[in-house]
Amino acid sequence: MATYLVKVFISYRKGVLDPQGVAVEKAAHQLGFTKVRNVRVGKYITMEIEADSVEEVKREVEEMAKRFLVNPVIEEYTYEVEEVK
Repeated sequence: MATYLVKVFISYRKGVLDPQGVAVEKAAHQLGFTKVRNVRVGKYITMEIEADSVEEVKREVEEMAKRFLVNPVIEEYTYEVEEVK
């Protein structure tokens, strides 16, 4: 059994209002960073999972995302898996 590091990136779906992103963009402009556009703020989750294979880890992550990590109506996600050495 190996240990895997999982990084999950969650963000609002395109077309969903992101009030935090709007606030960050506005602040950037007020501070002189006028080229900043389309700011999106999301969640970043890391976890370690012990499993026999990368495929098992992916199944676990997908199930967690569906059951409680992500609101599929307004959010989307991606993730990375790497073995901890």
